This record gives sequence, structure tokens and C-alpha cells, in this order.
Amino acid sequence: MADLHHHEERRETRLERADRNFNELLQELRVTQTGVQILFAFLLTLAFTPRFPSLDSMQRGTYVTTLLLGVLAAALFTAPAALHRRLFQQGAKPQVVDVSSRLAQAGMGVLALALTGSVLLVVDVALGRAEGVAAGAATLVVCLGLWGLVPVLVRRAADKGSGD
Repeated sequence: MADLHHHEERRETRLERADRNFNELLQELRVTQTGVQILFAFLLTLAFTPRFPSLDSMQRGTYVTTLLLGVLAAALFTAPAALHRRLFQQGAKPQVVDVSSRLAQAGMGVLALALTGSVLLVVDVALGRAEGVAAGAATLVVCLGLWGLVPVLVRRAADKGSGD
């Protein structure tokens, strides 16, 4: 209900809203894509370091899993551009925005796992397994808190404020 009222205040058509929402999504994706690219580049270089052959099987498994999660995150974050390009000028902008938003949300979940795996691996190699697991778990909690819990709390506060 608050969302409908929000659109009425803007006095925009369905297509204008879709255009605005897609532009906002693209701005968000630019921020996240840069982080994914840096993470992926870091992961790619690890396999070519002198210490890589000495990793144990868990560390190698964590590395490969994290690398694949990085690839999946990159694919999810770039999919909206490919979807838009494929459906350009075919009258599907509202659907493109909806699907793109879902892809970006999935990308954030996968990115949280990739960050968790990266921290787990690096801290495991640098300090030990227990410290790596603790640091990885803390990374996951921080990502879930900032990307999952904070938006819920902000939405609740906004809903309470709009009830006045």
C-alpha cells in the first residue's frame, strides 16, 4: 500500500517507473560488479602463487568453491544487462526490471557466500583452520546483517513513519 502511494506521489506512468527503476538497479549493479571483479581477480591469481601447491584438500575445495561462487555472482550481476539487451524495445521493460531485480538479489546472496569463502580461505592459510572458520562465519553474519536485516529494519521504520 505504501508502495502504491509512493508511485502516486511521483506521478509517473508504469513505463516511466520501469525506466527509473532499471536505471537505479544499474547504478547498484555498477557498485557490486566492481567488488565482484576485484574478488574474482584476486581468486584467479591465488592458483598461481608459490604457496598454492601446499594447500590441503579443504583449502583447495574452499578455493574452487569460492572461485565458482565468484563466477556465478558475476554472471548474476551481468545478466540484467544481457536480458535488457536481448529484449530491448520489445515492450517488456517492467518484466525486465522485475527479473533483473531478482537476479541482483540472488547475486547478493552468492556474493555473500563468495566473500565468506574468500575470508575463510585466507585466514585459514594465514592463521589456522579454527580462525578461518570463525572469520568466515563472521563475514557471513556481517553480510546477512547489512544486506538482509538492515533493509528489513529500515522498511519497518519507514512503515511506522508513514502511518502518521
